[in-house]
Amino acid sequence: MLSPCHTTVDGYFREQVQHGTSAFPCACYYDDLSKEEVPWHWHDELEAAIVTKGSIHVVIGSEQFDLAAGDGFFVNTSVLHSCQALFPNDCRLHSLVFHPRLIGGSAESSFNQNYILPIVQNKRFAGMRLDKTVSWHKDVLDSLEEAWQACVQESVFFDLKVRYMLSCAAALIADHLESMHPDISPKQLRDSERIKRMLQFITDNYGEAISTADISGSASISESECLRCFRATIGTTPVRFLREYRIERAAERLSTTQTSIAEIAAECGFQDISYFTKTFREMKGTTPKEFRKNKGLSH
Repeated sequence: MLSPCHTTVDGYFREQVQHGTSAFPCACYYDDLSKEEVPWHWHDELEAAIVTKGSIHVVIGSEQFDLAAGDGFFVNTSVLHSCQALFPNDCRLHSLVFHPRLIGGSAESSFNQNYILPIVQNKRFAGMRLDKTVSWHKDVLDSLEEAWQACVQESVFFDLKVRYMLSCAAALIADHLESMHPDISPKQLRDSERIKRMLQFITDNYGEAISTADISGSASISESECLRCFRATIGTTPVRFLREYRIERAAERLSTTQTSIAEIAAECGFQDISYFTKTFREMKGTTPKEFRKNKGLSH
């Protein structure tokens, strides 16, 4: 059944959503990124998406790029990624999230050996942009769109068609891996692992008074290396990421509980209620009190 994909993650930023079923591990989604961005997350599944309207900014591992309507992207397993609308207008995305076994089947099968393992075992391949002006990329995009439409319509034999079209897309990507020469360096791979550890530390301790030194210490690196790593991988500073994360958690609490605003502020690491209100307004465009009222939870 077609639905928006509301991403929820655990303390390790691993997505907590089951995509499809054990019998058919694939799900299709539509997203309006002008209403809600796709936050940082990773999962065991492969993911592919096509921009159907507007323009988006995508970050996959340490790579960033902007995509227009008709372009798309592919994400390898266990890779941190996020995307958001470039402009505050209508921005739509078709996405498919599927487990590698949907295509590969058993570990010994030729499908798994020839088309899946070359992708998922290539740690230098975080993912890629799919450019509609590149011939073979367009073939991948066409296969993904056919798979998405079949998944949405659920007509007779739809599961066979979805599997076939995703197999075609994966085969094209696997066939071009060597020619793409992913330029992910060992340093970028190390940055990816470090950022996961530091993001985990933030999610575990955001309610406490933590500093850049604390965050960098969680990955056993210097503060300057921590700043460089954050800028290189997710395009922001650790302090700003921490502040944004605290506000998101506060917004979640305001939406789902009757806990007082002052208590929520303190629980989310803000000891100064005035600073909390100012920061919340800057990031959400409204005060915490107005936000809660709009969610229908005011007293």
